[in-house]
Order: sequence, then C-alpha cells, then structure tokens
Amino acid sequence: MIHEVEAKTLLSPNKKPTSWFGTSYLFNIYRGCEHGCIYCDSRSLCYKVDNFDDLIVKKNAVELLKKELKSKRKKGCLGTGAMTDPYTISEKKYLLTRGCLDEIANYNYAVHITTKSNLILRDVDILQEINKIYASVAMTITTTDDSLSKIVEPFAPSSSDRFKALGVLSTLGICTCITMMPILPFIEDTEENIIDIVNKANYYGVKYIVPWLGMSLRDRQRAYYYEHLDKNFPGIKAKYERRFGDKYRCSARNINGLGYALKNACDKYEISLKMPSYQEKVSSVQLDLLNKLKT
Repeated sequence: MIHEVEAKTLLSPNKKPTSWFGTSYLFNIYRGCEHGCIYCDSRSLCYKVDNFDDLIVKKNAVELLKKELKSKRKKGCLGTGAMTDPYTISEKKYLLTRGCLDEIANYNYAVHITTKSNLILRDVDILQEINKIYASVAMTITTTDDSLSKIVEPFAPSSSDRFKALGVLSTLGICTCITMMPILPFIEDTEENIIDIVNKANYYGVKYIVPWLGMSLRDRQRAYYYEHLDKNFPGIKAKYERRFGDKYRCSARNINGLGYALKNACDKYEISLKMPSYQEKVSSVQLDLLNKLKT
C-alpha cells in the first residue's frame, strides 16, 4: 500500500560523515520499500516503520530540499539510500528522486546514492551534471546468481542488470562501488560467489567494493527473515539458530578464508576495499592543483 504524506523536513545532519561515504547530510524521499528483500535490517523495530512493505511517499520532497539547500551556507555531499532505496519501484511514477537530483545540481552540491536498481540510469543526465562537483553510486550486490537474487530480493532488478548499470555509470566517469552486503550465511558465503562478484566488478569497471561478510539479525527483521528461510531454504533456519542464537552480528562461515579470498581477488584487479569519501576526493583534487602550480 502507498501512503502520500507532507513531510516537515527532509535533510538530517550526518553525525558520522566518515561512516557513510563522507556525506554531510542524509535524506530519504521514501519510507518503506517495494523491493521486498528478505534480509533488510530496516524492518527492525528501532526504525519505527510499522509495515516496511508499505511505501510512504514524501510528496513535497523536492520543494523541501530546494528550501533547505537554499538556506545552507556550506556546501557538501548529500547522501540517500541508507534507509530506503531512492529508486524504489514507485519512483518511476513519482519522479521525486529525479527532482531532488535536479535541485542538488542547481545548488552545486555533491551526492552519494546507494541503490539496488538500474532505474538510476534514467537520471544519468543529471548525475553527469552533479559530477562536475562529485557524484558517486554504490550498488548493492550480494550474489551473481540471478535466480538466487530473485529469491532474496524478489522485486529488485536482477544482479545482472545492476552490474550493467554500474558499467554504464563507470563509463560516464561516475565513481562506482559495490556494497557487497549482506553476505547471507549458509546461502551466499562461498569463495565462488565472492570471487565471481569481484570478477564482474572488474569487467564492468568498478574500482571499489565495500563488503560485510555476514548480516545483522534482530527482533522483527529476524522473524521475517526466518519465515522466508523456511519457505525458500528448508533446514537453514535451524543452522542459524544453532550457530547464532540471538546474536545481532551473524558472520559468514569461514570469514577469515573468505576475507583472504576477497582481498586477493581485489588486489589482482586493483579494486579497493574502501571507497574514498567526498572529502578525500576534494582533498586529492586540491593537492593535484597545488602540485601543478608548484611546477
């Protein structure tokens, strides 16, 4: 079900900019999500979203963002996608993410977007304009197997379509990253899967991978996930209960071996396991200019 609301504010200060790609402010145009990922942490009680499968649309998001950006004295990087995918299915109709990107371009801000949708390609014209300052995109990919991604992320675009979208963005000079998280224990935590992701990242020109070899589990999220394990992966829930109990952080099997395989594969292609923040990019550009002036 979709609910349209008039929001009072949109931007919130990022209290830990280094923890989310160097973003100064975060914003979510939607609450809830239509991709139906069985593992999503945003179902947890602490986020106070009663039914995460319902979509709350902040229909005045573009007007709010314009007003709030106009009042800011200091430029910086805006981040979206931490809680809800800005390219959820209904974005095709509402065009609110596109409208917000237009305002970000108009006011000369940088942007970082986290998504798992190739719908982002619709907005490459605006992203290229923003990239005159700085634009980066992190695409969540946890498996190269489209049949598996259809089970764990039932209404999201296929992993193959996400890789192709990254290829287009990389070709256009936009900084691209794979957020390789979560890696579901007993389902996705194999060396073959990890190395496959790295190989495809290299093929499509991705230079950064940010991994978490495991997943989170708590309260309502755990109950939802276990329900879908019973439905799609018989016998796996019992393995989780024995191995993790009520733990929040649930690490992949053989996490050290997987980490070693990941690092070796990334080193082979010079793919970094840390994506540079907006501030680091700005500092690098300033240093290059300073060096040119000295010579």
